Amino acid sequence: MPRMMGVDIPGRKRVEYALRYIHGIGPKRAADILEACKVEPAKKADDLTPDEIRALTEYIQENYRVEGDLRREVSQNVRRLISIGSYRGLRHRRGLPCRGQRTKTNARTRKGSKKTVGAVRDKSARSAMKSGG
Repeated sequence: MPRMMGVDIPGRKRVEYALRYIHGIGPKRAADILEACKVEPAKKADDLTPDEIRALTEYIQENYRVEGDLRREVSQNVRRLISIGSYRGLRHRRGLPCRGQRTKTNARTRKGSKKTVGAVRDKSARSAMKSGG
């Protein structure tokens, strides 16, 4: 398992897929990085030489913002939106979707699991509620 940018990338995968385990690198960036460093995309990550690993790491550091720096920047952007009180900041604060999705149905990823609110239908439960409360 080669280590790049503080991340253990899977050694048995092709380099073009293994690079995507680094936060901030997707399919297009991975292909561009391999092309710039002249590394064969079909090569397994375990088969990379130390020179190739060094070249890939240096290229990524010089040209892209990844991992900790990227996460920090994104969290600062969200904090800024919250502090200025923008609509998107309010949505972040409330844990709701920020990009215009509907929330009457769906949005379960942001809202969490369902919490049913409403009248108790069962007679035995209703009588227990009356006597208990």
